[in-house]
Amino acid sequence: MAELREWDVAVIGAGPAGLSAALAAAGAGARTVVVERAAHPRYKTCGGGLIGASLAAAGGQVQVPARDTVHTVTATLNGRRRFTRRDPVPLLAMVSREEFDDALRQAATAAGVTLRQRAPVRGIGQRGGQAWARLADGTELRAPVLIGADGSAGVTARHAGVRFQQTDLGLELEIPVPATVAGQWRGRLLLDWGPIPGSYGWVFPKGDRLTLGVIAARGYGERTRQYLRDFATRLGLAHYPAERDSGHLTRCRADGSPLRAGRVLVAGDAAGLLEPWTREGISFALRSGAMAGAAAAEAAAACDEARVNQALDAYPAAVARVLLPEMAAGRRLLTGFTRHPGAFHLGLASPRGWHAFARFCRSELTFDALVSKREVRAALTLMSRL
Repeated sequence: MAELREWDVAVIGAGPAGLSAALAAAGAGARTVVVERAAHPRYKTCGGGLIGASLAAAGGQVQVPARDTVHTVTATLNGRRRFTRRDPVPLLAMVSREEFDDALRQAATAAGVTLRQRAPVRGIGQRGGQAWARLADGTELRAPVLIGADGSAGVTARHAGVRFQQTDLGLELEIPVPATVAGQWRGRLLLDWGPIPGSYGWVFPKGDRLTLGVIAARGYGERTRQYLRDFATRLGLAHYPAERDSGHLTRCRADGSPLRAGRVLVAGDAAGLLEPWTREGISFALRSGAMAGAAAAEAAAACDEARVNQALDAYPAAVARVLLPEMAAGRRLLTGFTRHPGAFHLGLASPRGWHAFARFCRSELTFDALVSKREVRAALTLMSRL
């Protein structure tokens, strides 16, 4: 039976992108509903490191539930050439995604957003100047604008025709550790440039547990699993039972891939929005979600089709202006890193390299600003030829 109430904005997916979109739409006065196939708090495979852009985007909405704050970074090149740098100003905040996403959920419901959990979406479409979503129980939700934030494998990415050019496999362990071990990692993360082209591993501190993971291009499945095993053993963490052992695919959009199909917008992972080198996606989810929510609310209030289209077109324009240059720069960095990880390791160890990295973590320096520097551009050009 179709649901009688109609909405101004309907959002599919209650992760950072979807909840950020809902908060922006509701804040603009739109009657907003979010549907989510799971129920909060729910686990999500994710490193959970929040850079400055994420903290800025979320900080105005929630009290970020940080389990640790990182000042110190240790870096290795496949376990070798270890060095450690410390910055007096915090670099990253570490969160567990179930806690962070649930904080966003609470903020959204407090803002008047209606949330329907355990409500899988079976199909979406458009007709009569509205978008619709059909739920597993037969309910049909209707709204002038629908925002897809249900991941890269969700129904909205398929509906919008999103194309991906980079797919990576991330594997992760959540490891409870004794207080003595947790103390050794408090305030410190480790990055390891891995043995597979373009791969790296990480250890992130989260109070009484560590998040240990690796990521590499899809197609290296067994080598990626072996890298994770070797990485955990090398660090003396393999004998601690993991509370969670999970994996996921990250997909990065192809150039020219659509962000809008009629009255359907896609944001976050559903749009393939993430930084290609580090595969950082939370800041892209939060920012693209807010952009989509603002555009959707304006479109829902528009009185004619021309103004609807003008409002909705503002979303891909904002993404192109703010986020796509960061992605293009990240792709250039990934190309250089894939060919010459040792050069990147040496660069990070240098005073200028460390300063740039610290500023990136705090979002004081974007990758596109970094790549636009003449010496960095020249170095990347040379790496691409060698």
